[in-house]
Amino acid sequence: MNDPFTRMMQQMMESSQQMLRAFNPSLEKNQIRGFDTVFPTMPAEMLELWFGKTFNREGLDARTRLLVTLAALTALGAQAEPQIRLTVRHAREAGASEREIAEVIWQMSMFGGLPAMQKALEIAQSVFAEMKENDA
Repeated sequence: MNDPFTRMMQQMMESSQQMLRAFNPSLEKNQIRGFDTVFPTMPAEMLELWFGKTFNREGLDARTRLLVTLAALTALGAQAEPQIRLTVRHAREAGASEREIAEVIWQMSMFGGLPAMQKALEIAQSVFAEMKENDA
């Protein structure tokens, strides 16, 4: 394991497992379904720390990383519903607008297909509504 990239990936995996145990040890045995209801939305500063500066200090900020993540999850289709829900919520917290989120999802229709795009848009709209309801 002399390759720097391999070491970095190993460290990232170990770090994520430690974070998971720190947040809630019982989550290690839980399935991902419903994860978005167990793990609250992270504050913008924490999103930036984990997704913006930790993995690539001079690269993408948290907002951009989350939009890229949303694009990939959209292309995966309905199998990623809990992850899409969580990522939309975090992208909004990191400063992405509803329009930017919708544009990213629409762009993925070329790669994930229209059904995947439609499902992701429905999920995003429900997250937007939930967030507005919670702010009221």
